[in-house]
Amino acid sequence: MSGNGGSEIEQLVQLMARLPGLGPRSARRAVLHLIKRKDGLMSPLSRALQRALDAVVECAECGNIDTMSPCSICCDPRRGQNTMLIVVEDVGDLWALERAAIGPVRYHVLGGVLSPLDGVGPEDLSIDALVARAGDFDEVVIALNANVEGQTTAYFITDRLGGLDIKVSRLAHGIPVGGELDFLDEGTISQALKARTGL
Repeated sequence: MSGNGGSEIEQLVQLMARLPGLGPRSARRAVLHLIKRKDGLMSPLSRALQRALDAVVECAECGNIDTMSPCSICCDPRRGQNTMLIVVEDVGDLWALERAAIGPVRYHVLGGVLSPLDGVGPEDLSIDALVARAGDFDEVVIALNANVEGQTTAYFITDRLGGLDIKVSRLAHGIPVGGELDFLDEGTISQALKARTGL
């Protein structure tokens, strides 16, 4: 382990390398940065991680991550029932929609998407809980990624919700705001044309 320090440092590097977006080299740089700033950064980070470990729970109602269950979104009185329920793959997608300030909606986190090749079936996702909740809303919006797994999951959910008297819709896919046609792939252009709207 020449040049890498003791086993504690190497273990920290290995753990950091497991974070999304960090490979072994960037993990080493991050660990070195933390060690150089032990008092100002590493100690507060360690305490914050321990507090999060002790306090963070999964919302029993929607699947969000918060310090209470039901979470602050589910408990928000401005997000009354009989409104819009947005279905997302994971908590990161929920947080992205919340940052977009789309209004007083509620969410349902599936915990993944259907992927037979990876051994992920309907029983591995919170689809049954979604079906049980969906009747309390006017509309269910399926906000899954526009890849094969996301599309397959969206069709499966739409089929499961078919017997309920609610509107089921999906996010539009197509040309992003500020996008230029010359730089877009054929699939995106085709989908944008199919989902065209009036002016």
